[in-house]
Amino acid sequence: MTTRADIVAAARGWIGTPYRHQASLKGAGTDCLGLVRGVWRETIGAEPEAPPPYTPDWAEAPGSATEETMADAARRHMTEIAVADAQAGEVMLFRMRPGGPAKHAAILSAPERMIHAWSGRAVVETSMGRWWRARAAFAFRFPGTDD
Repeated sequence: MTTRADIVAAARGWIGTPYRHQASLKGAGTDCLGLVRGVWRETIGAEPEAPPPYTPDWAEAPGSATEETMADAARRHMTEIAVADAQAGEVMLFRMRPGGPAKHAAILSAPERMIHAWSGRAVVETSMGRWWRARAAFAFRFPGTDD
């Protein structure tokens, strides 16, 4: 059984991996979704589906404002939980603009900390301050995880 601590440890192993759009290779490059995918592979096993190709501005495309592409994919393979109930080792999705779809993912590492890949930066562990909390839209638990 995988624990939330296992997930946090795996995510911390990605710290310093450079940002690379659509990538998911520890040490070489990843984006925010690639980080979640890589941690899934390390802690759960084979990925249940491959994401389709996507552009950096996919969430700004016409019609995307009503589609929750990332949240819908997460629901297919993870357990959705209330944002307020999310704990270390669980995935958070964020809306980067009001009314827009959730398009950024992070893994909580502590009650107020998260690990994520952000465009132009390497994977980091950072505070999940008010700015991020205000944008938190969804939370998900990896399958089969236990305390």
